[in-house]
Amino acid sequence: MGDLSQDVKSNFASIKVKALLNIIYTAGWINSQQVDFFKPYGISPQQYNILRILRGGAEAMSVNSIKDRMIERAPNATRLMDKLCDKNFIERIACASDRRVVHIAITGVGLKLLSQIDKKFNRDLLKNLNNKEAKQLSALLDKIR
Repeated sequence: MGDLSQDVKSNFASIKVKALLNIIYTAGWINSQQVDFFKPYGISPQQYNILRILRGGAEAMSVNSIKDRMIERAPNATRLMDKLCDKNFIERIACASDRRVVHIAITGVGLKLLSQIDKKFNRDLLKNLNNKEAKQLSALLDKIR
């Protein structure tokens, strides 16, 4: 990993084109690293995100609330939750006041999994940045959006 021009063996029409492609390329690299990290736990990065959201909530949440808080908006969030439910990491709770609404809660098994992940979570993806650079990167990404 180094200069994008060398990594993809290409020149770019402008520095802004290079910057945009660098964001896309780096996002793909980070995603690949995350997929590899979560594979031994039997979950995907998106499923981890769902578990993380549920752990941070004070109580069970609706599927739509979870979808709204996801970092990567997954159109297949319901299917992701089905798989988490099959593994007993989450549970569905029927809403007493509206049978059409289902709430999702993390289980003890899901909390235990997150505890294991927390001990080994790969925080080294930004190891080449100091705190000032990380703050600057975050601010620039916010500015783009």
